Amino acid sequence: MGTSSTLDATFAALADPTRRAILARLATGDATVTELAVPFAMSQPAVSKHLRVLERAGLVRRGRDAQRRPCHLVAEPLKAATAWLAGYRDYWEASYRQLDDLLKDLQP
Repeated sequence: MGTSSTLDATFAALADPTRRAILARLATGDATVTELAVPFAMSQPAVSKHLRVLERAGLVRRGRDAQRRPCHLVAEPLKAATAWLAGYRDYWEASYRQLDDLLKDLQP
């Protein structure tokens, strides 16, 4: 997957609050689909559907531990998204500095 398509998949996956909540839960440790479904008012198949979106984006990987299939957070795509957003942070910081300079010039 290229950088642009990786970003597209990452932001598309992050667009849903349930998927963001799943990632937040996985940031605390691996969990099975059953464990991930507990806080949500939805079926396990619905949670599995969200997990497939996260897997396609490369944000989640499923393992195998005897009878369990724990899900694991893969944060690397989030790092690329954060780097992309950092460019806009620099833009806003420069804009605020210009505004600060303008306000200083307007003070008597």
